[in-house]
Amino acid sequence: MAMPLGLPHFSAYNIIGNLLFSGIGYVAFSYGKKMDKLQVMILGGVLMSYSYIVSDTVWMYVIGTALTAWVWSARNA
Repeated sequence: MAMPLGLPHFSAYNIIGNLLFSGIGYVAFSYGKKMDKLQVMILGGVLMSYSYIVSDTVWMYVIGTALTAWVWSARNA
């Protein structure tokens, strides 16, 4: 279902995904700042903010999962 421009899509799954990936992003940002890892810090910031741009729930979970995997691999590098 297409939403009019300017109106966010609020569903339970969308809100849960937003909270989940924003929380992971906050932890990644804090960890990157503490350990002085710029890439992890930037990815954490992207994780915290991308859900304001992506309104489709499926794409939110796909992009969030990919970014979380990228944070995980960057953390171990």
